Amino acid sequence: MRKAPVDGTQVKRFGDPQMEVMMGRLLQVGVLLASAVVLIGGVLYLHAQHGSAPNYRSFSSEPAKLRQLRDMGHGLASGDPATIIQLGVLLLIATPVARVAFALVAFAIERDKLYVAVSLTVLAVLLLSFFRSQ
Repeated sequence: MRKAPVDGTQVKRFGDPQMEVMMGRLLQVGVLLASAVVLIGGVLYLHAQHGSAPNYRSFSSEPAKLRQLRDMGHGLASGDPATIIQLGVLLLIATPVARVAFALVAFAIERDKLYVAVSLTVLAVLLLSFFRSQ
């Protein structure tokens, strides 16, 4: 417990209610941003494919350029709709990872060693599994 300063002013602490509100906003913004990016990519994709007939006789997987994170830069620079949709999906995946990173920082500010260790472990597992699949 912190003591009140001598001059009588209150010391504002970062607590659980503030952390919950900020985490909620982080998740909302992440999902809305990812949705907007996917929507933009979807509209561009429909515009680019307008008038072409789909071929249902053969199945084709996603382009090879969408399989590697480092190859997405060229597609984004050229405005490729499929790459923009892929970026939206990655933003959606990154949203809970950002939440864990935020929780790690918030628990560190609160000096809660147990939850810092748990958050650090969860973040390490998430990042390891993400980068290992690349």
